[in-house]
Amino acid sequence: MGRRSKRPRRRGLLFLLALAALAGLYVRWGNTTLQTESFAPAFRDLPPGFDGCRFVVLGDLHSAFFGEKNETLLETVRAQRPEYIFLVGDLLDAFRDIPEGYARETAASLTAIAPTYYVTGNHEWAIGEVPELKKTLEDQGVTVLSNQFTALERNGDTIILAGIDDPNGYADQKSPEAVAEEVRGAYGDDAFWMLLAHRNDHFPEQYSLLGADLVISGHGHGGVIRLPFTDGLLSTDRTFFPTYTAGLYEKNGSTLFVTRGLGNTGPSFRLFNRPEVAVVILVRTNSAP
Repeated sequence: MGRRSKRPRRRGLLFLLALAALAGLYVRWGNTTLQTESFAPAFRDLPPGFDGCRFVVLGDLHSAFFGEKNETLLETVRAQRPEYIFLVGDLLDAFRDIPEGYARETAASLTAIAPTYYVTGNHEWAIGEVPELKKTLEDQGVTVLSNQFTALERNGDTIILAGIDDPNGYADQKSPEAVAEEVRGAYGDDAFWMLLAHRNDHFPEQYSLLGADLVISGHGHGGVIRLPFTDGLLSTDRTFFPTYTAGLYEKNGSTLFVTRGLGNTGPSFRLFNRPEVAVVILVRTNSAP
């Protein structure tokens, strides 16, 4: 009897080991397999020439690779046929080794696909040498927006793209409010403009008040672990049940888009929250017949 009683225990142990192995494979798959998602924010005041404008938003790479030299990521981005690519910070990770030439090679590959624009995240400033990083990106054709703005033109119309450095940047840097005031001074109060700003959690109390029609952010990592009926379980500063972590939101007359991002910081991992290549398509609400 004693010998027979050990067999169910062994089977149970084997079942648990198999279950653990499957769970590990699922977590690995969920952290290394890209997911492409499309979003279509609608605006009444979008200039007609930008109706249907298509861009890819990439955030929070954290020095990760998807395929050899990021070829899987690049193929995925290329397949979306973007007119622009927006990098919204944390290209590098402060808690991981940064592969030699990572920023240079990533920048060169993305600019070969479409005009690419970049703003810093908190990790770039934690690493240091931000001026050197910006120069590396600019040398590869990336437009770095450091509390600056530029005009985008399409089908005879113009919109404004602004970008701000992360709050981890220099203490005396130009404020987001000052950048917004400069945009209004240069193009008037009625100009349609978008803002690249890494920190999703600054939107409700600050960035939504700047007057930008669309704010584009990362940083939230989709709430790290995504559970049903939540906006994520954990914020990047380790508070529970954050919001403004993924997708589209509205407040104070401004729309926010947050990408769930691509990589992880340090030893962390995602759950039910695959790395995202986000495609945003601008829609003019009165464009339909």
